[in-house]
Amino acid sequence: MSIVVCAEQRDGSLRKITLEALSEGKRLAVASGETLKAILIGNGVAGLAEELKKYGADEVAVVDNEALATYKADTYAAVLGSYIVQENPALVLLGHSAMGKELAPRTAARVDCGLVSDCISISFADGDYLFSHPVYAGKAIGSFKVSGSVRMATLRPNVFVVAESEGVGAVADFAPEIPASKVTITGCAMSSGDRPELTEADIICSGGRGLGGPEGFKLIEDLADVLGAAVGSSRAAVDAGWREHSAQVGQTGKVVSPNLYVASGISGAIQHLAGMGSSKFIVGINKDEEANIFNVADYGVEGDLNKVIPALIEKLKEING
Repeated sequence: MSIVVCAEQRDGSLRKITLEALSEGKRLAVASGETLKAILIGNGVAGLAEELKKYGADEVAVVDNEALATYKADTYAAVLGSYIVQENPALVLLGHSAMGKELAPRTAARVDCGLVSDCISISFADGDYLFSHPVYAGKAIGSFKVSGSVRMATLRPNVFVVAESEGVGAVADFAPEIPASKVTITGCAMSSGDRPELTEADIICSGGRGLGGPEGFKLIEDLADVLGAAVGSSRAAVDAGWREHSAQVGQTGKVVSPNLYVASGISGAIQHLAGMGSSKFIVGINKDEEANIFNVADYGVEGDLNKVIPALIEKLKEING
């Protein structure tokens, strides 16, 4: 049997979560004695197969078709479902990205297999896989097993380590029947900017109601520019109209797992912690010494953020030369 990773690409480039999924898939393949395979879906994407080989793929199935040039959940689910039926893998991995969160459950329903979403760890022992993911708004970690021969899981971005590991890397064309899509895309608007995408960023600087107004985010942006970070927001700031919903971190926003998360003027409500609690290092800046963010922060700064952040920026500039 095998472990299959559904590779995610955008505009001809592999997403970081794909490399994380491949690296984790390789680790699990070694532990279980399975073969690691990847399926690459799109149009004009065959050249990306070489990059997939660097991360342990023993076989790459390429589905290259004009009908797949634009991601549509129904057509992609049909293709991935056909591949799963053909391969009957033990495990299928996707990223817990905007695409993966839609594609995984659709595909699982098509092939009638169990799905564990937003996993932060997967282990193999006694001939079975054990999946872990946060429950109760991140206040607990649940462990799950999936019955049936095929299991599916989505992986939380920035949690799993990327590690190069050469696989056999045989490339094979896969040409399933592609049904006509019932979806019509009339336009696509992508946010532009030099900052990293929020869910894939290694460093995130977020602001909340404590900033006092939309102009307060200028401080957060200046700090993010020095750190090369993405800019996030609490729900309170979004509800107040200070930032777009696309920047919201939390239970009703985006779930992030950066190496460093700087929360400024954010009290630390449980809904916000559910979206960033798995960050490797958390820094809280707040003038309220009883703010809940200090209960989860690795480093806390009690003080006026309008004084703390400028001082921090100057120190970082000094360190960076």
